[in-house]
Amino acid sequence: MTKLTPPFTEATARAKVQAAEDAWNTKDAERVALAYSENSEWRNRDRFLSGREDIKAFLREKWARELHYKLRKEYWAHTDNRIAVRFEYEFKDADGQWWRSYGNEMWEFDEDGLMRRRYASINDSPIDEKDRRL
Repeated sequence: MTKLTPPFTEATARAKVQAAEDAWNTKDAERVALAYSENSEWRNRDRFLSGREDIKAFLREKWARELHYKLRKEYWAHTDNRIAVRFEYEFKDADGQWWRSYGNEMWEFDEDGLMRRRYASINDSPIDEKDRRL
């Protein structure tokens, strides 16, 4: 197995993005949170989080309200310890409305390969169920 720690090559950066997509699609907040450092900083839309416990709580809340969640991430670029990603995901809300969310993330990793910073900008668009792609 390839070690997914900095400094990243294009291949290891792409593998890191795929690993993140796979983990997020499990909707397992405990598992997903293990990819972040204990003191990880997040900006997700207008929310600012600090540390794994905040991240876990945020993810549990997110997936309780975003039903049938499915995510795709796409590698954009990287440097030694940073990766840029574009993504889209779809979900249905409690009222039955389907949504597609688009965004960009900037990730920064510590020497152990744990994400110490995640900055996400996200836009949501209502969609008809027939227009789902994921």
